[in-house]
Amino acid sequence: MATAFLRTVILYFLIMAGLRLMGKRQIGELEPSELVLTMMLSDLATVPMQDFGIPLLSGVIPIFTLLSLSMLLSQLSLRSLRFRRVLCGSPTVLIDHGKLRQGAMRKNRFTIDELLEELRAQGISNLSDVKFAILENSGQLSVLPWPTAQPPTAKDLNVKPEDSVALPVILVNDGRLICQNLKQCGKSEEWLHQQVQRQGLATYRDVFLLTLDSGGKINCIAKEESA
Repeated sequence: MATAFLRTVILYFLIMAGLRLMGKRQIGELEPSELVLTMMLSDLATVPMQDFGIPLLSGVIPIFTLLSLSMLLSQLSLRSLRFRRVLCGSPTVLIDHGKLRQGAMRKNRFTIDELLEELRAQGISNLSDVKFAILENSGQLSVLPWPTAQPPTAKDLNVKPEDSVALPVILVNDGRLICQNLKQCGKSEEWLHQQVQRQGLATYRDVFLLTLDSGGKINCIAKEESA
């Protein structure tokens, strides 16, 4: 039992380290090579987890090999545009200046129903409103409508809106004080204690979330009493 637990923990953290090397991507945003790597890593990890007769190294060595190969290919793709095009492919224009490229759609096995579905997901109901539609390497469809079909911006309306966007910093997370963020904001624990008391709470341990943005605005949410 202890052996199964230890093998599972080792392989889990090994796979997690490998996925971190791939960067912060969602499954739908993976390049083909990254998707293949993810599937192979999961298969390699499950075999030594379930079959104790297989040495752990029989799973670890192939995983390290795949991760090393992935890092090597990533470095090569950064240095060579031609190699990157071969490895990852290149984006395909499906709609060019409002004209549907049927040959490109057939080549990528992209049906008209799929195209209309993607356009509806981006708030476009008419093909004539699209100037460019590009099928990215990840399978995502980038849609650029004609200027007349785009909503007006503040620049188009000659309006100069105030920059009211302020990035909040978390100071208290579920009753835990984030000392690093508090120091970064130039505030003390005494100041925080005063702000918490103004919200009618005794201590920051009674706070579920407390944030402070760059404009000095405080947002405090108290913990709910457990039933």
